[in-house]
Amino acid sequence: MRRSLNFVFTVLFVMRVPDWNNIRFCSGLPASKGDRGPEDNDHMVRHHSYEEVLDFMDRVHRRCPDITHLYNLTGNPDTTVEGRRLAVIVISDHPERHEIGEPEFKYVANMHGNEVVGRELLLDLMRYMCDEYLTGNKDIQKLIKITRIHFMPSMNPDGWEKANRQVGAKSWLVGRANAQGIDLNRNFPDLNRIAYSHEGTASENNHLLRDAVINNAELAPETKMVIQWLMKIPFVSSANLHGGDLVANYPYDESRTGKAQEYTKCPDDATFRYLAHSYAEKHASMAKHHPKCDITDDDDFTEDGGITNGAEWYSVKRGMQDFNYLSSNCFEITLELGCNKFPEASDLIKYWNDNRDALLNYMWMSHIGVKGKVTNENGDPIADAVIHVKNLTNGEDIDHDITSAHDGDYWRLLIPGRYKVTACALPKYGCLSKEVTVENPDHSEAKEVPFILPRKNNLASDDDDEEFDLKQSVDDELHINEVRQLLADYYRNLAAKNK
Repeated sequence: MRRSLNFVFTVLFVMRVPDWNNIRFCSGLPASKGDRGPEDNDHMVRHHSYEEVLDFMDRVHRRCPDITHLYNLTGNPDTTVEGRRLAVIVISDHPERHEIGEPEFKYVANMHGNEVVGRELLLDLMRYMCDEYLTGNKDIQKLIKITRIHFMPSMNPDGWEKANRQVGAKSWLVGRANAQGIDLNRNFPDLNRIAYSHEGTASENNHLLRDAVINNAELAPETKMVIQWLMKIPFVSSANLHGGDLVANYPYDESRTGKAQEYTKCPDDATFRYLAHSYAEKHASMAKHHPKCDITDDDDFTEDGGITNGAEWYSVKRGMQDFNYLSSNCFEITLELGCNKFPEASDLIKYWNDNRDALLNYMWMSHIGVKGKVTNENGDPIADAVIHVKNLTNGEDIDHDITSAHDGDYWRLLIPGRYKVTACALPKYGCLSKEVTVENPDHSEAKEVPFILPRKNNLASDDDDEEFDLKQSVDDELHINEVRQLLADYYRNLAAKNK
């Protein structure tokens, strides 16, 4: 659960490129397609230790070797304080590599070691997807073919071990933190303060990580590894699985004014509500009237369909959810999966039945909106092109840009509507705008909107053949804020020109 004392840190980090092939999983099973994999009566009736989680993942991989890949997160150090790895399984038709145009999705569970439902659900989910793929489930096969899916069953394996050692009823807090006593969901760089200070200016509104300072030991090993993971892979969407309540929580988590409870919209508020509803409405009871988890008045989320703005519920600083949004292209929500953080093993089947359809549906949300590839006139990919969106339905700019990945591909999550999408790659290339209608049909890929950017000073909108020149030249050493000011001027000129 998100609720706890707030820990205030000065956050800094060292970036290293992870070794994605450094994987050490152990299992005495033969490596063959015929391996039966985890048995239903084995995985649904008990909690799995760290070693058992690794063995379970290995069994799934051996059963479905063509669509799975195993790796560990790396960093400095490469393990938790107690020497455990953060293990991930990838499920995709080409699981070992990023495919151009294919969105990257992730589920992260057990960030708080004593919140264990998500950990077990991800084991259930990887087994289910493997089995359904093999038996010919067309919907699962399509999802796997067009998405690269990453499952991390436990971000805090040390905390889980501490929580599991308790005899009898489990404490509400024991095992929540990592082995250093750090709440991992209060340990990420506080990018919200930077974002709020930039609002209404031409300063950066995305990828704010470079504004954080480096080299601080107060970042937990688990936090460092996740940051590097997020910086390495161009994730599009994500969910962080928690326990202690029943609700889908969306950004911002940290209030703008510092109040303990205050609805704090992010620029993509409508899209995040859409994402949160996509989970809550497919859950067996999240969006319906159900017993509250506590007696407070702020614990009834059914009036809004089982979702909540994080800061309106209670403000959280340095959380992973807001960090995803402000440091990268990744849209993450937080899923509270039930009142009981560490339920009896006999209850796990019910949790699986309640969440299975929602877990599957949410992965499809990585395909809403638009996607495409940004190239130059020679067809070469352009990395780090800025993608800006204006909502033509309400006439408002969405002041959160995303950027193209290494191969020039991009994904922009959007709700149904009419938009103007602008791609810019200053200073070397110019900008280009296209108007598109987003419909988001179920279980379909995002609308393709490619961009071929001209050299600078050859700028034109697709709906206007006249050239539009920037008034200022841009040399290669121009500061990022000046670039953003040029972009802001360009957007304003485009708007004035099209009135």
